[in-house]
Amino acid sequence: MALVSRDDIETFQRDGVLLVRGLFSGWVESLRAGVDRNLAEPGADGKLYHDAAGRLFMSDYCNWARIGQYEEFLRHSPCAELAAALMGSQTARLFHEHVLVKEAGAEIATPWHHDQPYYCVDGRQNCSVWVPLDPVARDTSVEFVAGSHRWERFFRPERFNKQALYGDDDAYEPLPDIEGNRADYDIRGFDLEPGDAICFHFLTVHGAPGNASLARSRRAVSARWIGDDARFASRLGRTSPPFRDVTLQPGDIMDAPEFPLLWPRAA
Repeated sequence: MALVSRDDIETFQRDGVLLVRGLFSGWVESLRAGVDRNLAEPGADGKLYHDAAGRLFMSDYCNWARIGQYEEFLRHSPCAELAAALMGSQTARLFHEHVLVKEAGAEIATPWHHDQPYYCVDGRQNCSVWVPLDPVARDTSVEFVAGSHRWERFFRPERFNKQALYGDDDAYEPLPDIEGNRADYDIRGFDLEPGDAICFHFLTVHGAPGNASLARSRRAVSARWIGDDARFASRLGRTSPPFRDVTLQPGDIMDAPEFPLLWPRAA
């Protein structure tokens, strides 16, 4: 049985964002245990931010090889198959996993951005699968500008302090003021339950408010996937994630241990 319908695939291709209900509900407890370990033992590139009241926002990635719950999910859940279907790809290769935790009441927002300029990969066949591990109300949800993946634009990647990731002379264009002109855009957000999934393209512009809930954290695991047309790319500085040990050259197929081929599954 297909994981998604033809209409779902067309929606993803057209809008760059698709909500899938309940597909990963059976994986929530395991992923929560993985996030607990991740919080206790952040990775080498993990970032821990605190708001004025000391409430935590953690962003971490590339820990799947050391946190068993993440690897189990990536290798054995329907995630890779789902991504391949939405990408229109015969294959799905893991780019990385990304874990985000905003404690209850944490006021730190995730600025509007899109992901591909941060990444060492080119190609149109890509998909992030963002899985919440807690109920998420619409006013706390990550938001997406529908159709922005088809703008054919690369916006300047920035750090949380608004410094350009590759320096001020990086030749990328600044992102439009989405927040100040919300009525001009088709902005999508969702009420979510644990185990739902938001699937979105690497070029879809998105952002998230602080965690308005004073009762619960907002934990999410996002799996980033690349398809048949993915090629290694060189940017103007160190990418995020940095992938320091990768030896691929620009234009190479992303065939490296850091990017395992997980769909179709090996026998």
